Amino acid sequence: MNQRDPDDQNSLSTGRRRILRQGAAIGLAGALGPQFVGSAWAQPDDLAPYQRAKINWKQAEGESITVAVIPASYFENLISLQPQFEALTGIKLRFEKVPPGQIRQKAMLDLSSKTATYATHAADPMYYPLYVSNKWVEPLDKYLNDASLTDPAWFRYDDIIKAWREADSVDGKPFGIPFDGEVTVQVYRKDLYAAKNLKPAETYEQLLSNAKALTDPAERIHGLAIRGFAGAGQNMYVYPSIFRGFGGSWMHDGKVVVNSPEAVKALEWYVDALTNYAPPAVRNWNWPDIADAFSQGTIATYLDAHSSAAVINNPEKSKVVGKIAYARWPKGPSGKRVTSIWNWGFPVNAALSEKQKRATWLFIQWASSAETQARTSYLWTGPARRSGVNRMSIWRSPEFAAAMKTAGDNFIPAALESLEHDTDVDWRPRVPQWPAIGETMATAIQSALVGQKKPKEALDDAQARLQQILK
Repeated sequence: MNQRDPDDQNSLSTGRRRILRQGAAIGLAGALGPQFVGSAWAQPDDLAPYQRAKINWKQAEGESITVAVIPASYFENLISLQPQFEALTGIKLRFEKVPPGQIRQKAMLDLSSKTATYATHAADPMYYPLYVSNKWVEPLDKYLNDASLTDPAWFRYDDIIKAWREADSVDGKPFGIPFDGEVTVQVYRKDLYAAKNLKPAETYEQLLSNAKALTDPAERIHGLAIRGFAGAGQNMYVYPSIFRGFGGSWMHDGKVVVNSPEAVKALEWYVDALTNYAPPAVRNWNWPDIADAFSQGTIATYLDAHSSAAVINNPEKSKVVGKIAYARWPKGPSGKRVTSIWNWGFPVNAALSEKQKRATWLFIQWASSAETQARTSYLWTGPARRSGVNRMSIWRSPEFAAAMKTAGDNFIPAALESLEHDTDVDWRPRVPQWPAIGETMATAIQSALVGQKKPKEALDDAQARLQQILK
């Protein structure tokens, strides 16, 4: 693993003082008006860590770019640093916040029509095969390998989490740079486990055994919850991990197959787990619903993203603060642990002019750099410190550990071990037709979860539909 060099360490150690000064500057800027925001924020020493990079940050000065992101705290933290980027580069930056359910469609429309409204956007990693097959986005190796645009010793691309880099690549070539991401882990009530003398599950079988022991109707406690809401990013966010844990493969003889014996067993397990140990409503729950139920003390264990820690540790709403612990996703019958491989990354729109492409790359490099990642996570003084940072050096740093200490027991080790050992780039079928596959499978899975169809029937129907789509 790459270690942070001394200059970077020094710059980050003084970062907290910078952020405090910036907080005061925000108040002043708010009083004076928006025209003063840039000058209030862009103190010379704020830019110094970036200026150590041996590139000309002003080479696209005068350009304007628009970046589409979702309205989430980890992007809000980035947006707040916009004046620093503009002072550093002379590039006018505009953010457009688009809800998660719309950003994929708006980005695809912009890319396919070549209108270049968005220079870059928060991209779903499953969409890169579609983008690349249509040549809608730029290969990024040419920017990474251009010494006039990237100082490799400063940027340290290899410090970015390997699984996320691979998820944003096609045929080994990068097309997006990860900004924020997550892994799926077990989240559990350590007090309930201790009372029953239980340990976090190492296997699917043990997970259900724990859930059975912890289910207590008299106390309105359910032993297990997994999101069941229909959607390519909902039940098709958790089912692929279950499926791969059963040893399933999406591809057979170059074709997508979703009704293999392993797939049927995986869906049967999913149905049985929710039927026996989860709240009945969980079949229509998204992750916030599960996190809210856990925070109210009605769920003993759930499997979902590590980033939900921010919800369940909110002292204003949660009843279980101080009672939370984390563990890796359990092993399936195949012996594999398979976590999600999710991140929001930034590509470069191929329809931009060459100068706009350089401007966009400078933004991506700035946003994904170790310095900006630190400023939006452990150096952040606001209420929502990012836990989905893209840098292994930050994940291993004492500063990050200190910032995350209130998340619960074993938070960083569980997530870090998952990132290093449990990721699987073929977690979901990485083909250009993913949008249609994801929605088709989501509908099939929910039909089984709610009892409309038996798992095999649901998957057979999905396979028949996909054969028409994939012709």
